[in-house]
Amino acid sequence: MNILQLNSSARGEASESTRLANRITERVAAANAGAKVTVHDVVRNPIPTLDEAALQAIFTPAEQRSAEQAARVVPADAAIAAVQAADVLVLAVPMYNFGVPAQLKNWIDAIARAGVTFRYTATGPEGLLKGKKVFVALTRGGKYRDTPADSLVPYLRTTLGFLGMTDVQFVYAEGLNMGAEVAQAALQAAEAEIAALELAAAVA
Repeated sequence: MNILQLNSSARGEASESTRLANRITERVAAANAGAKVTVHDVVRNPIPTLDEAALQAIFTPAEQRSAEQAARVVPADAAIAAVQAADVLVLAVPMYNFGVPAQLKNWIDAIARAGVTFRYTATGPEGLLKGKKVFVALTRGGKYRDTPADSLVPYLRTTLGFLGMTDVQFVYAEGLNMGAEVAQAALQAAEAEIAALELAAAVA
């Protein structure tokens, strides 16, 4: 089994989303002997923003790309290959201004490639990254779960589902900036959610 963990917090080692994602990865790996874990921190090792040069490189046939264009698609190609190889994804996602971190958005833009990770058919789009389990560790300073202000969950469900990843489970840690007691209770609740995660679907 291959487990791919994506960290996207700007807080480095102090990140609660990363810590919770680490716990999820540890549990999945422990439940699957011989599991291989790959960790990509998209803040420390960012994928370039999707810009005009990147689009031109992507849409140019590989054999016709210039040296610069070939180099430009390398990070996105590597990100796609890592996702294709993964059986389980663990995403560490803090909420920044009601959205995902910019570096995580860059990763999503990199792996969403027509004809590779999704395709258009006569009946609509079809995701090609099927058969994967996704765990998402969500951290927020306030409390937004099940409210209209929680834009992250619908966005991630839609985006991941579009790519074929429909088996997505969220773990929440909210109110982390609402005082020490609230934060401690939230992290304890998140740890309890992780301890109760159903891992059977993740077993190869």
